[in-house]
Amino acid sequence: MSSTRPLRVAIVGAGPAGIYAADILSKTDLDVSIDLFERLPAPFGLVRYGVAPDHPRIKQIITALHRVLSRGDVRLLGNVDYGVDLKLDDLRQFYDAVIFSTGAIKDHELPVPGVDLEGSYGAADFVSWYDGHPDVPRTWPLEAKEVAVLGAGNVALDVARILAKHADDLLPTEIPANVYDTLKSSPVTDVHVFARRGPAQVKFSPLELRELGHVPDVDIVVYPEDYDFDDGSMAAIESSNQTKQVVKTLTDWTLVDPATQKASRRLHLHFLHAPAEILGEDGKVVGLRTERTALQGDGTVKGTGELHDWPVQAVYRAVGYFGSPLPEIPFDELKGVISNREGRVVDLDGEHLPGVYATGWIKRGPVGLIGHTKSDASETIRHLVEDVTGVGDAGDVATGDLAGGRTATQADPQAVLDFLADRGVDVVEWDDFVLLDEHEKSLGEPHGRERVKVVPREEMLDIAKRRG
Repeated sequence: MSSTRPLRVAIVGAGPAGIYAADILSKTDLDVSIDLFERLPAPFGLVRYGVAPDHPRIKQIITALHRVLSRGDVRLLGNVDYGVDLKLDDLRQFYDAVIFSTGAIKDHELPVPGVDLEGSYGAADFVSWYDGHPDVPRTWPLEAKEVAVLGAGNVALDVARILAKHADDLLPTEIPANVYDTLKSSPVTDVHVFARRGPAQVKFSPLELRELGHVPDVDIVVYPEDYDFDDGSMAAIESSNQTKQVVKTLTDWTLVDPATQKASRRLHLHFLHAPAEILGEDGKVVGLRTERTALQGDGTVKGTGELHDWPVQAVYRAVGYFGSPLPEIPFDELKGVISNREGRVVDLDGEHLPGVYATGWIKRGPVGLIGHTKSDASETIRHLVEDVTGVGDAGDVATGDLAGGRTATQADPQAVLDFLADRGVDVVEWDDFVLLDEHEKSLGEPHGRERVKVVPREEMLDIAKRRG
């Protein structure tokens, strides 16, 4: 087999991780042809469907990702569902290497009594709803006056802010009309965020936290008795400028005179409270029971046995995302990631599956900000290049192998399109998505908004494929 043809690489998942991997791979010395597969009719993953609509600064990442896909050297194949429309054996026919970048989209489990009650929700599902994800229902039961959000990261802040914020203040964003209408009718007055550890251990970013204090007609309420700092806390503050900023913002809020807080809605921040039970009556959430925790000197906490009951009618669990297994791909059920070693996918014996790689959250778990996926992708691509060229540790292709890792039997780029067409798959390529993108922007123009997101999948496809 000659190595004169380009190396064919498939990347499954067109979120930031997949697009960064494609961009980095395209800039290597390899002669490479890259196809980027996406399950949805639109690319960009969590930046489109996982970032709160009132964070346009973060959504500007899409601009950079847009530039990569518009260059023309990476082909987008959207509306193609791995595991349904094709599997690994199919991909191996058309590609010499496959990189999985499918992310983590479901909620991590929270093992507390009452978690299955009506009114207990996973944050990931709620985020997908308010971001207009086409695979989730268009309705959401916002009926609670008092709500608890469990978690100490930015997703918890996003969920709490969207719940507390007045719907009219979201109108300048790309929020779908059905989401606006539902939020507009929400009776919520109080949103409580509960963190298991102390103020120095939360994972809020400083900017996200400061923005919380500028939400119109929403007061931030904190409790001095929740503020405790052990030696581990002081070490964290001294060693991290980000932790120092977070603690300063939280401490400043303790100095606010409660008499001046007259907003119609309140967002409460509670520290050193671990969820012990979600309380219910007649199958519905009526409260949350927390256990007071105590710092142990090193920043960790343990329960004290002191319990508190909070009257809430809904609980949102923002305790982290978790990856989903993929057909024919080794999966670590405990960590929620594809089994891999520095991006090389490995089998049960720890041996690298030739030509199979992973990057992003499905590789390392749902930690870090979106920008962290760049260095993650660089590591994976470095190993792929080593394996193809035979240079570096654990290379799969021996030096001097004229095939150069080119194992696909149907390497013509048209072959995979013919395969998908035979299976009745409506593939959305980049030019198709541009039509959808322009349509969404046109919907927003009359209202002074950047865009109005199209939600139903069939409507997205009709616009992209020029049927509507």
